[in-house]
Amino acid sequence: MSAYSITEPTLRAKWVAGSIVVLYALITLLPLVWIVLTGFKTPPDSISYPPKVIFSPSMEGYVNLFTTRSRIAADDLAALPPPETWYDQIVRDRDMVIVGPSKFGERFLNSVIIGFGSTALSIILGTLAAYAFSRFRVPLKDDLLFFILSTRMMPPIAVAIPIFLMYRSLGLSDTHLGMILLYTGVNISLAVWLLKGFIDEIPREYEEAALIDGYTRFQAFRKVVLPQAATGIASTAIFCLIFAWNEYAFAVLLTSGTAQTAPPFIPTIIGVGGQDWPAVGAGVTLFLLPVMIFTILLRKHLLRGITFGAVRK
Repeated sequence: MSAYSITEPTLRAKWVAGSIVVLYALITLLPLVWIVLTGFKTPPDSISYPPKVIFSPSMEGYVNLFTTRSRIAADDLAALPPPETWYDQIVRDRDMVIVGPSKFGERFLNSVIIGFGSTALSIILGTLAAYAFSRFRVPLKDDLLFFILSTRMMPPIAVAIPIFLMYRSLGLSDTHLGMILLYTGVNISLAVWLLKGFIDEIPREYEEAALIDGYTRFQAFRKVVLPQAATGIASTAIFCLIFAWNEYAFAVLLTSGTAQTAPPFIPTIIGVGGQDWPAVGAGVTLFLLPVMIFTILLRKHLLRGITFGAVRK
């Protein structure tokens, strides 16, 4: 009878688990890969049936995403001087000319301002509130924490009409400030509850030692608690950014021009004869990059944050 470990999985179990993980990764990544590939197709290739897996790559989708084009008559097109750039040539091949930039750059910048702005504000307010709930005797603490949590019990769109009327009265519709405050209000409950759990795991003795050494309460919070809570702050920031970055319903309802973000703008990209799917694929690909880069930069904190406090002495 061979000895075996009750904690160490067998080689067969490892192969089965690894195969399941690889299969799951392939299934979940397939739509993302298809979107990226669509951004490098031509419009005919993007709607071909059966779908083309092997195709000649083209930058037409990215050109269409960043430019506004107009179709002109063949005689007028022949009278134009030769194209000066490669993207002019791509547009000329479709019997069109570039008449100006598109609004994607502005919408993308709005997403950056609103997404990262609301994330920063949520983390600042959430950290302070979580520290207060964790360290001080707050009257009706449990009731307040439940009230904060209750704001996540219904979908945010359920209060869309009251918020729309309130924003219209306050002049916050279609403004960066209005969207930042709204996304902060939605994210603050998540930030408080996540960060309170992380701060609870930090021993109070660290702060007491700092206070004995002459630190003020705020100095102890800034120099002792914040460095220890960096893992939780990074993890919470990722979740808050993902919500604010991908939010669609409020962006459609409350913005139309000045503060409109990329999610409601990308589906409106119209090409000649219908939806310009390569431009949509290019827009989605570029839209994914900031959150992907942000998550990769903080991936170590994210993995530590998920398992923080899982093993207690």
